[in-house]
Amino acid sequence: MKPDSDIKKDVEAELRWSPEVNETDIAVKVTDGEVTLTGYVHRYFEKYQAEIAVKRVKGVVAVANDIEVRSLADAPTDPEIARAAMSVLKIELPLAWEGIKPVVQQGRVRLEGTVEWHYERERAENAVRRLGGVVSVLNQIRIEPRIAPQDIKHRIEDAFRRIAQLDANQISVDAHGSDVTLRGEVRSWAERDQAQQTAWSAPGVARVMNELTVRT
Repeated sequence: MKPDSDIKKDVEAELRWSPEVNETDIAVKVTDGEVTLTGYVHRYFEKYQAEIAVKRVKGVVAVANDIEVRSLADAPTDPEIARAAMSVLKIELPLAWEGIKPVVQQGRVRLEGTVEWHYERERAENAVRRLGGVVSVLNQIRIEPRIAPQDIKHRIEDAFRRIAQLDANQISVDAHGSDVTLRGEVRSWAERDQAQQTAWSAPGVARVMNELTVRT
């Protein structure tokens, strides 16, 4: 197993390497491969990107992101954030934005409404996450597929076998209606995320429960 001291050094180096993150005020603690991030940043997008960077590091088995978002003194007001959110949703999702409602309170954005596909739900969150003044995003958009899911399990398993980054033999897929559960072991956080993304891409999937563990 990789020593915690080495993981800490690699995590700090990866944070410095990431152009989206100002790591100056971020502290890293590692215990048995579990990484805890503390400190503060000025944009929610930086907090999110810091977590993504940590997951790329070999040996990391879990991440607790306790970074605080401290908005600058001239940060946008809640109504300004709400208007900016609607504008960016119209651009990113020209066919689905009318089904989404952003609710803003003290810089915290809650996304409500319904879309047909997971990628639309994800794109909405990604767009709002980048806005100035946002300190957190809660995505409560529901997925309501128009077509009933069929053979979801087999479609996902076939997709896993096609993707070189995934060891399909180590991943089991359990599907109940439009809900999918992934179980098994993977070699890295990147492989875990790839499996989840692939499962979400199957038509008719409304929820993915990722119970995959990272092999140490």
